[in-house]
Amino acid sequence: MERMYVLEPGSTLRKSGRNLRLMKNEALVGEIPLENLEQLVLVGFASLSGAVLDALVRYRVETVLLTPRGKFRARLLVDEHKHVQRRQAQYLRLHDPGTALAVAGSLVRGKVRNSSRLLALRGSHFECRELLQAAAQLKGIADLVSLQTDLDAVRGLEGHAANLYFKAFPLLVRAPGFSFQGRSKRPPLDPVNALLSFVYTLLTQEVLTAVKIAGLDPYLGALHAVEYGRPSLACDLVEEWRNFLGDRLVLGLINRRVIAPDDFVVREVACTDAVDEEDLKEKRPVEMKPRVARAFIQAYEKWMGTRIRCPRTGEHTDYRGLIRRQVRHFSRFLQGEDEAYEPFTWSRVQ
Repeated sequence: MERMYVLEPGSTLRKSGRNLRLMKNEALVGEIPLENLEQLVLVGFASLSGAVLDALVRYRVETVLLTPRGKFRARLLVDEHKHVQRRQAQYLRLHDPGTALAVAGSLVRGKVRNSSRLLALRGSHFECRELLQAAAQLKGIADLVSLQTDLDAVRGLEGHAANLYFKAFPLLVRAPGFSFQGRSKRPPLDPVNALLSFVYTLLTQEVLTAVKIAGLDPYLGALHAVEYGRPSLACDLVEEWRNFLGDRLVLGLINRRVIAPDDFVVREVACTDAVDEEDLKEKRPVEMKPRVARAFIQAYEKWMGTRIRCPRTGEHTDYRGLIRRQVRHFSRFLQGEDEAYEPFTWSRVQ
């Protein structure tokens, strides 16, 4: 899948033949070929001409809009998937309380076990008793999930596990100059949180794309309640990837000192609401410098191209293909072709 990112703040996209021209202050920054382009990701407040929108529709290019902080804003799609039967199966299965509970429980168990796996591996490598203890606690929580008969209880255990995990997370950050005082999201308050939020948004978009390809409704899930504008199914199915793909990438870039503290601009701000790009520049508590943002995207794309053997099928694929295989597995479960949905389990990777 050919995808391109536009990271230049205040830039404008214009159509030129079979290309999109990226302009800033009337100067040409670069060109994006429309041929074979499947997804365009705009980070920040880029401007699009009417001709560009027409070209994106004609070439059937999925367009994703993110805020400068990496938060999802909107998604431009050409049309919905035509497999109505799959969405009907999704509505029927997930409307059943027992099925919704089973799916949510499976997702939380998978996420917590993967969290435990990461802490255990790093605890052994760093010879850190605190990490090993936290890993054991998370493993116990994962075992408790199977005993729950109420969806709110499952969600409560997921939240408790997340608190334990991020309480131990500072022990995973080994590079000097970086600190982590807890998970902060809207907005992220430090460089580590900014990187985590950005990579989680990118992974959610990966899952959302896979959900759309599979013909499912991204707004109806099991673990995350229905909320206007929230793609609850994508939020559900991204949980199993946060540690294995998101956290490992961020920690690797920090601990190998590919990214340094001075690659960020950190501000003391009292109010984070903004009316436009210029206003937002002075109200972001933390932001990556443009050069680092581009390097991070490049590292992310390389990471997603990592080859791996699929635990369920034994096929060789990459991380992006692994996500799509899992979503297809979920679709088969909804249609009764697979008995249960088994989330990605890190310990089964070969």
